[in-house]
Amino acid sequence: MEIQEEKQVIEKGEFEVLADASYIDDRTQVLNHCDTFSITSRSGDILPLGKEVQGVYHQDTRFINELRLLLNDQYPVLLSSNIKEANDVLSVDLTNPLIALPDETKLPQGSIHLHRSQLVRNGRFHEKIEIENYLDHQIPLTISLQFDGDFKDIFEVRGLERERRGIYLGYEQLNDRTLKISYRGLDEVVRQCKVVFNRSFSTNESAGRVAFDLQLEPKKLQHIEYSLTFSQEGGSQDEVDYWQSRHANASDLDRGKDYLPIIETSNEQFTHWLNRSKADLVSLMADTPTGKYPYAGVPWYNTAFGRDGIITALETLWVAPKLSRDVLLFLAANQATTLDESIDAEPGKILHETRGGEMVALNEVPFKQYYGTIDATPLFVMLAGAYYERTGDMDTIKRIWPNVQKALDWIYQYGDLDGDGYVEYQHKSKNGLTNQGWKDSHDSVSHANGQLAEPAIALCEVQGYVYSAKLYGAKLAELFNETAKANQWRKSAEKLKIQFNKDFWDEALSCYVLALDGQKKPCRVKSSNAGQVLYTGIADCEKAERLSKTLLESDMYSGWGVRTLSQHEARYNPMSYHNGSVWPHDVALIADGMGQYGYPHNALKLMTGLFDASLFINLQRLPELFCGMDRREGEGPTAYPVACSPQAWSVAAVYLLLRSILQINIDNSKREVSFYKPILPEYLERVVIKNLDLGNQMVNLELTRHGKDNMIGVNWNYEGNEWVLKIIK
Repeated sequence: MEIQEEKQVIEKGEFEVLADASYIDDRTQVLNHCDTFSITSRSGDILPLGKEVQGVYHQDTRFINELRLLLNDQYPVLLSSNIKEANDVLSVDLTNPLIALPDETKLPQGSIHLHRSQLVRNGRFHEKIEIENYLDHQIPLTISLQFDGDFKDIFEVRGLERERRGIYLGYEQLNDRTLKISYRGLDEVVRQCKVVFNRSFSTNESAGRVAFDLQLEPKKLQHIEYSLTFSQEGGSQDEVDYWQSRHANASDLDRGKDYLPIIETSNEQFTHWLNRSKADLVSLMADTPTGKYPYAGVPWYNTAFGRDGIITALETLWVAPKLSRDVLLFLAANQATTLDESIDAEPGKILHETRGGEMVALNEVPFKQYYGTIDATPLFVMLAGAYYERTGDMDTIKRIWPNVQKALDWIYQYGDLDGDGYVEYQHKSKNGLTNQGWKDSHDSVSHANGQLAEPAIALCEVQGYVYSAKLYGAKLAELFNETAKANQWRKSAEKLKIQFNKDFWDEALSCYVLALDGQKKPCRVKSSNAGQVLYTGIADCEKAERLSKTLLESDMYSGWGVRTLSQHEARYNPMSYHNGSVWPHDVALIADGMGQYGYPHNALKLMTGLFDASLFINLQRLPELFCGMDRREGEGPTAYPVACSPQAWSVAAVYLLLRSILQINIDNSKREVSFYKPILPEYLERVVIKNLDLGNQMVNLELTRHGKDNMIGVNWNYEGNEWVLKIIK
């Protein structure tokens, strides 16, 4: 994805997540809502130990890095820890250890039950603690909570060292229910966390520690609630309690779910994968002035990324066209209008990412509004064309048509650096990204001998995006009677396809090369990038057939998915971020490309691999990536230590994987719902899609697998004769 492995020094322009930032071993729990997320232990505590990633973060700042709950100065015993199915609440059950009481008696272990319920809402963290005594007599018990905040910028947490930091202003007790923790940054902004309880704390034993001396009657429930509210100078938030935020979150989730239909299958585990993915995607959909936008992923990318948002929208377009509309409007509103090398901006270019936080404000990192991506601009045009084809929404297309034209102008004026017909990148920002494709780590583009490619670099999949963008641009231009532009872009696309299949195809590899370097020398390595070429339709049919086979050979296919790099390559490392790992969104794009070229059984193999992987992964939540080791019998995939989870384009992958085997195409101009060579596996004999949006009405589709020949029957409840259903076998 973006800016990932931040172990390189800033002078080299690299922003990679240190492996030391791993939180895999801690078995953490993650909650997220818009600009706020929490990473806690399974007990609900936040511990500044080990990799020191746990905390509550808001707008790219970790406000809280310590939260401990103690019973008479001892840690409770964990019974269970679960994220609720709606992905909105962490539910933790605890009990007491053996505790010595003041009267010198002992409180037996398992006498007291504590239930912690935690949730986040944009700018707030809430907790409700319920305590119940199961003995037959009264018990005195002191519950204490320890808070601390380090106010670290997320880039610091990720591993970037800073020579100086701001001033920690410490604690202030405002009254017997309220604490405040503050920090003044080098940007002169005061960031603060206010802690408000629903009851008075009996003591403030030390800075940041509050205690409640309780008398627990038998079988009588008591509870403590508190809220953490995050703000910075110039802004404030009203006090809101646990239940107000919980109800508001539920309302947000309901509205988010309206974007997606209900999909049920004959396989409960597959249905659960769909439901979990839906809940995760909805939790990442932040409100913006232009509608919902899927934030890239927690923890490192909990913000708007152009490429990620577009690919997430493309993955879900057939089921959630409203999300595509919102993504288009947001990116159009944030399109670059000026030439600014400090942020790699050029007129017409689409956003790479936007950030908040102290380090961005001080220009220690260039990502406040950063445009260092080579593929988001053609992808934006692709999405616009595909969205219109799916919905016929002319109002939205009219609104963004100037942005589409500017994006296509960028391809010709700025994207093609040397006028050879290919779109290349070479970063200009001092501290920007060196590599600007989706594999943007510093070592992701190399030659067969392992030598890193020198810029300007033309990636294979980017040429496919450009090809598709030009074709879609031509179709949209015809809507506005701009025939000359339509003809120009269409002819340019046809020329690019011929040129690409000549220059990028490698007979010996039976694969498209990864890239052409600055000297136009091919990077002769087998990579998953070549598979994404299929998704865009730029591949010649004969080459597509050979490539589909190449990608499923043992050096590329791990048993879970397609590796980012072949095992035969010099830079292959299954534990590398981009040189041998498996990325679910990448696999889904490849699978759909295979389906488009008429190889649904190859697509099915990829879908099955990721479905099998999901069964081994906590919550059936596919992470950003996992390691590329060969599949081992009876074991799940090997986790990548700093992978985001949930990650938008990973949890959305299931929708594109399902499309890859059904090849459902909804064409509003033809009023046609068609299936191209659809298949269903034995483990998925029936799929029901409820409330699929066709614009004029919501319909239900039922697909059923029949017999050994895998014949697919399709029924729907469409009322009228305006739309037609078509199956191409």
